[in-house]
This record gives sequence, C-alpha cells and structure tokens, in this order.
Amino acid sequence: MRILSKLGLAAAALTLVAAGTALPADALTVTQAKAAQTRLNKLGCTAGPVDGKIGAMTQAATVRFQSANVLSQSGALNSTTYSRLMATTARRCDVRSVPRRSGSGRRIVISQTQNWVWLIDARGKVVRQGRIIDNPSYLRAGNYTSGAKCGRAARIRKNTDGASLYLNNFVRFAPCGIGFHQIPTYKSNGKQIHADWLLGTNYRASHGCIRVTASMSAAIWTFAAGATHVVVMR
Repeated sequence: MRILSKLGLAAAALTLVAAGTALPADALTVTQAKAAQTRLNKLGCTAGPVDGKIGAMTQAATVRFQSANVLSQSGALNSTTYSRLMATTARRCDVRSVPRRSGSGRRIVISQTQNWVWLIDARGKVVRQGRIIDNPSYLRAGNYTSGAKCGRAARIRKNTDGASLYLNNFVRFAPCGIGFHQIPTYKSNGKQIHADWLLGTNYRASHGCIRVTASMSAAIWTFAAGATHVVVMR
C-alpha cells in the first residue's frame, strides 16, 4: 500500500463516464460530479456535501470505494471507477467481509490493503468494523496478542507521544509501542490532528499505530480488555 504524506488534489486528472464516453476533467459537469457524490454517500463512503466540487473529501471517499471494490486506490473517478460506482453491483464502503485466511475464533483483524479493522467474537460474528490509518513500514503483517510489551502497560486511557499529543484509549498489541488509539488529539485544545473522513485511505501515515475514530477506540478498549488475538494482513 502506498503511503502519502499529504492529500494530493488530483482534480486535473479526473475523468468520468457519460453515455459510454470518458470525459476529461475540464468537460466534467456539476451534475455529473453531484451524481458521483450522491452515489458515494449512498454507499456509505462519506463524500461530504453534494456540491459538484471534487475536493479532498470526495477523493478520500473515492479511495474507500476503490478499496472496497478491489480497484486501484488512486482517488480519481476514472472510467473504471465511475462505471463500478454507478453499477447495481457496487459494494458499500462501510460494511465489508472479513478477509479469508484471517483465522477463527475471537480476534481483531486488520487489513492494511483496505485500511480496515474488524472486531470478531468467539462465534465468528463481526461485532464492530470500521476505517483505520496505519503504516505498514512499521507494522508488519502477522499474528499478535494485545497486552503489555517491553515493560509497558497494555492499556493507557490518555497515552502521550511525549510532546503535544494524546493517544486516547491506547491498546497495545505489538512491540514495543504499537497499538490502537483514537486519532491523536492536541493537548492544548483537544482537537484531532486530522478529520475522521481521512480514515480508510492511504493519504496519511501513522508512526506504526492504528488510528481509529473516538467511538471505535472505545469499542476496542472494551473488546481487548484481556489478551486478544490480533491478525494483521496485507
């Protein structure tokens, strides 16, 4: 998975399909852009306001759609992506199948390709799932167990980066400092360093940890109260 340090605005390279013909970006109509945003929102991809402007939030939604539908995660509404988006067979962004070969039993499964996480109970039922941001160059695929590592506590309600940030609801699962936590918040004002809508994309790279929403971090905190199997997949 390619990691980008910032969100590139690729509107100039955008293409859409209308009447079977690929349209260049400068021929894209507001109506066509609104149709794409409406469809992305209907499929739970979180494209934001239906305003006909293909900005950062719509591009992030497009990446989530592409990852859910096994397409190249470019963030551009090219002809292939647009056709799949408008098809009746398009897969939703917010509900996904657990990857095959992720094991069995009670576990947390992470897909670094999809930027996604599932919490699965002992009966194999998905009790929670959602978007993540991580960094595969730090966190390797494999099997882990949540708990204390390297003499550090297993769970810390208000962990810190040692400087200006809190890593709330920190649940450790890999040596030595890698765990799940809410998107980091500033100690000074409590605001997150980036918005929730960037989760589920490859537009931000963490320092190895798994960033999630505040509500998901609370769910993981409870789910992984004891030693819990964590499966990391590419």
